[in-house]
Amino acid sequence: MSNEQSTISVSRVIDAPAGDIFHLLSNPERHHELDGSGMVVSDEKTDRIAKVGDVFTMNMNNSKMGEYKTDNHVTGFDHNKLLAWKTAVAGTEPAGWEWMWELASMGPDSTEVTLTYDWSKVTDKETLKKVSFPMVSKEELEASLNKLAAAVSGS
Repeated sequence: MSNEQSTISVSRVIDAPAGDIFHLLSNPERHHELDGSGMVVSDEKTDRIAKVGDVFTMNMNNSKMGEYKTDNHVTGFDHNKLLAWKTAVAGTEPAGWEWMWELASMGPDSTEVTLTYDWSKVTDKETLKKVSFPMVSKEELEASLNKLAAAVSGS
């Protein structure tokens, strides 16, 4: 199993300040606009992400699971630099996959954004039987970066 890939990262430079990008990413109400996989429908609770330990709930839909909700447990928060969360089916503890957005300012109007999808900490055998990782492709992650670029230029 050690040879299997367990993370996907994509990066691109977006012509916007890191603060503007972080402001958009920290608002779960806008996440459906950024989702390149098409699974995020809407958020259930619109509080802005403010710190590690916050939990935000998303309404989801995909062909395998139909409609469902996820609780997203914030695991990384560094203002204008990092947002990360582990996802769980609503009402359960995270099974180990994590989403991480890293922002590196490249000047007043330019930011390198890296989006990482990491399922390396998924160890539960039942989860591994049920979920076929990766659930989101590199192309869908790249689409998320493109959607983020479009959303931040329009906000």
